[in-house]
Amino acid sequence: MTTFVDRVELHVAAGNGGHGCASVHREKFKPLGGPDGGNGGRGGDVILVVDQSVTTLLDYHHSPHRKATNGMPGEGGNRSGRDGTDLVLPVPDGTVVLDAHGEVLADLVGHGTTFVAGQGGRGGLGNAALASARRKAPGFALLGEPGEARDVVLELKTVADVALVGYPSAGKSSLISVLSAAKPKIADYPFTTLVPNLGVVTAGSTVYTIADVPGLIPGASQGRGLGLEFLRHVERCSVLVHVLDTATLESDRDPVSDLDVIEAELKEYGGLGDRPRIVVLNKVDIPDGRDLAEMIRPDLEARGYRVFEVSAVARTGLKELSFALAGIVGEARAAKPVQEATRIVIRPKAVDDAGFTVVREADGLFRVRGEKPERWVRQTDFNNDEAVGYLADRLNRLGVEDQLMKAGARAGDGVAIGPEDNAVVFDWEPTMTAGAEMLGRRGEDHRMEAPRPAAQRRRDRDAERDESQQAYDEFDPFQ
Repeated sequence: MTTFVDRVELHVAAGNGGHGCASVHREKFKPLGGPDGGNGGRGGDVILVVDQSVTTLLDYHHSPHRKATNGMPGEGGNRSGRDGTDLVLPVPDGTVVLDAHGEVLADLVGHGTTFVAGQGGRGGLGNAALASARRKAPGFALLGEPGEARDVVLELKTVADVALVGYPSAGKSSLISVLSAAKPKIADYPFTTLVPNLGVVTAGSTVYTIADVPGLIPGASQGRGLGLEFLRHVERCSVLVHVLDTATLESDRDPVSDLDVIEAELKEYGGLGDRPRIVVLNKVDIPDGRDLAEMIRPDLEARGYRVFEVSAVARTGLKELSFALAGIVGEARAAKPVQEATRIVIRPKAVDDAGFTVVREADGLFRVRGEKPERWVRQTDFNNDEAVGYLADRLNRLGVEDQLMKAGARAGDGVAIGPEDNAVVFDWEPTMTAGAEMLGRRGEDHRMEAPRPAAQRRRDRDAERDESQQAYDEFDPFQ
């Protein structure tokens, strides 16, 4: 049964925002007490957070679909809906988040590091929040926005200071078991280690971590054996330790050629050329192994490697190796740049940035793209004429109508707002008015206005009759 997973595809869906409420306050002797619809709640986010107690992505391998809860709709009496609960997903330290195209979205290193993989949708405003001096009793509310849904790939790259690399059965697991308290599986057949093992080593005042990477073979960088699965775990390590078997039973192998093969695979994988190398000649407790180690050591040192002869079984040469690794790790840590305090970067919007674009496509359709227009469309209830009129008001204030005219749009032309796969298409009318024409001009509501005195109503009626009579008298049908 699978117990270790270091790469999964995760399907996340944030919660939808709750719809706003359209409600009018009613009580005795107050038939129109004003709008009192509450706002909808915000949808929950999907958040990835580094947890030191988690070492594998196994949970997401078995259940890759994760969804946060939705926000609740608003209610009358100015009661806002409850926000959705954020879904927090723990991931191991060293998890890299990529999108469906392989672009890195986040590199999660350090306990408590977070990344919002899915943003919850905004809650819709109720009609109480939409009321103004000109629109005193809106008969509509805004819809909640859908939460962000997308597919991400999680890749685990082990966070360790030292990586042990080498052929299968070279003694890497035995070495890490005697250098640290790790207890990996040890046997005399290839590919004993099927998952990276981590151990903590203390050498003087230096504490560092060491990783036993599963065995590499020729062609590992192209996917042979287990190499392609676990070469990524070497990327974060500061030091590479070549563990060479000086007592191999295979007649076509020797430590020097093993080193050349592994170095070729590391070079093919790329990005590891600047890491310091150490060569460990293992199994020198065997007489033939010690003789071979003494024979090839001068050649390896001539190449510039620091060479250590050790025996994991007899536990010889381990102290020197441990302190040498501690010294190199200390130098690597000191060479790392000091992390600067978080800086806030302010990027003001350009003065000529309208916040949207209007493009005429080949088929004559005018497409409007922009954060605000697309969000307003998602918030609009197109079954409510007054809500459609409110959308037209917002687009007009933003300058969409002016830009359409400049782009050559005429009455009746098709206009799409949003991307091709999810757009709202309508026939454009430059003088579009609110659907509820009984309310008068767009944005006004005469139902909430104070009644005029009787004398004023008579004067206004007489003035309108005189204007109509004058227009009739001046009309000449033969002009």
